[in-house]
Amino acid sequence: MKAFCILSVFTLLGTCATEKYSTKIENLKNSIKLVDSTKVVKYANTITSKELSKHLYKFSSDEFQGREVGELGQKLAANFLKDYYINEEIASPYEGSNYYQIIPKSFFFKDIKASENVLAFIKGSEKPEEVIIISAHLDHLGITEDGKVNHGADDDGSGTVAIMEIAQAFNQAKRDGYGPKRSILFLHLTAEEIGKMGSEFYTQHPVFPLKNTIANLNIDMIGRVDQIHENNENYIYLIGSNRLSKELHYISETVNNTYYNINIDYRYNSERDRNQYYSRSDHYNFAKHGIPVIFYFNGEHEDYHKSTDTPDKINYALLQKRARLIFATAWQIANQPNRLATDKENVLLK
Repeated sequence: MKAFCILSVFTLLGTCATEKYSTKIENLKNSIKLVDSTKVVKYANTITSKELSKHLYKFSSDEFQGREVGELGQKLAANFLKDYYINEEIASPYEGSNYYQIIPKSFFFKDIKASENVLAFIKGSEKPEEVIIISAHLDHLGITEDGKVNHGADDDGSGTVAIMEIAQAFNQAKRDGYGPKRSILFLHLTAEEIGKMGSEFYTQHPVFPLKNTIANLNIDMIGRVDQIHENNENYIYLIGSNRLSKELHYISETVNNTYYNINIDYRYNSERDRNQYYSRSDHYNFAKHGIPVIFYFNGEHEDYHKSTDTPDKINYALLQKRARLIFATAWQIANQPNRLATDKENVLLK
């Protein structure tokens, strides 16, 4: 009987603790109030499948020779992005016409030439020192041994052109007098395919202090459908959203449930996932510094890392919808009253 009573006490305490934490989570969910709903929809709708397709057919064309790190094709791709931001009148964080963060040859292992991240920037109107980074990698695998171009339309042309359109949407809002309250850095990273080295370099040499970087939304492959979802294309994998900031996780879910109703699949967010995608793309270098991240991903498909990853196989309507979700999530983080909090800092979880 005595043993039963002791066990009952511990069970009760465990239940109370669970209920208390559940209350905290519920309070956190209830604290999220979406801002500027009409404006979000208006400017998200400027992200179109037509423009995404136009950019991607160019970016993944033979002209850019598979965008291998440090090689001519990657340089042409970087210049394409720079010219885009200049034409759109979206500034560089360096000011002037320099949109490149140069990564010297000495940073890479042998035979890799110097390369560059491409950066564009919209300064926040009220809290410019707080920065959201939206990232995707611009590099790919170059030319195959038998002379075929690795086009990399999905990997990661899809993420690259999504950022271009997201940046344009934020800039149009700014022109109309509704610029983001916090700053946004649009970060096109090089050298992801050889070990996330572009993002590693950025976090070692940040343009803005990492302590002021409040979130990283990283996009790596969002234009296709994997075999698991062949019968349900309205999905996206999210990885990492709850690892460092449950507020970010619930902002993401609230934004999606309000505007887009994409089926969010968290299966690859498990720490036991054998693929370990959480550590395989550029967001991981930000997460290692305690910066909350979301990794947007459509999963691998039969053309992954093959020359057959071409722009004609992209689902542009789905790419449009996913890019709009990322835009709307970034808008909320940039414009909500409070700075996005990590779990360690969040008073609602104390």
